[in-house]
Amino acid sequence: MKRLPLDDSFKVNRNPVTLREIVLDKLRGAILNFQLLPGDRLVERDLCDRLGVSRTSVREALRHLESEGLVEFADAKGPRVAIITLEDACDIYELRCVLEGLIVQLFTLNAKAKDIRALEKALAENRKALEEGDLQQVLESVQGFYDVLLEGSGNHIAATQLRQLQARISYLRATSVSQQNRRGASNAEMEKIVEAIKSGDPLAAHQASVDHVRAAAKVALDYLKSKQDEPGKVRDIAVPIALKEPRIGR
Repeated sequence: MKRLPLDDSFKVNRNPVTLREIVLDKLRGAILNFQLLPGDRLVERDLCDRLGVSRTSVREALRHLESEGLVEFADAKGPRVAIITLEDACDIYELRCVLEGLIVQLFTLNAKAKDIRALEKALAENRKALEEGDLQQVLESVQGFYDVLLEGSGNHIAATQLRQLQARISYLRATSVSQQNRRGASNAEMEKIVEAIKSGDPLAAHQASVDHVRAAAKVALDYLKSKQDEPGKVRDIAVPIALKEPRIGR
């Protein structure tokens, strides 16, 4: 067997962003910015025309968004923007209270000086975005803040669990920060988290994190209830109890 020479076709194309990722980002952004609303039908042909891409690219993006919980294939009519029910939202906020409270506690205990500086920078960027930016910039700045917390916490399993919920968390976050007077309050609550972390008090940091999630939950759940016209009172968000225990294996 004669060996053939390796030519340019063997070279890896180092395109950092694929067409699939671009389509995915466009569709996700349209949902998080409320250009596509819960219950809206996602007709592949129309999306192909609007995006200028093939059905394969659209179909792959829709399936990925289904895995994130932003799109659902509810019936024979095809995909639609997922409807996050009040019960679903309550469940997500309760899980956020537990996981984010833990992440903030661990960050307080484990973070190095560079992590604190990164968190302060992320907080400042969030403040600027809340004052001047559009909704997408706000969401990105909040995610940047939490990325620092996740990285500095040292618990990669908890971080992974939160990232798996990220799309739906972002949707609920968009719902809350788009409401009147929520932007300023949100940053003030995040400032309290940072101050508690800097003081070295993990329990205070935990409480500040839980307070932040509960305040966001109240705004988002009240809004969802008004839109979904569900009877009865929105159930209270159960919060974790932070216990001061000896650290095992540290």
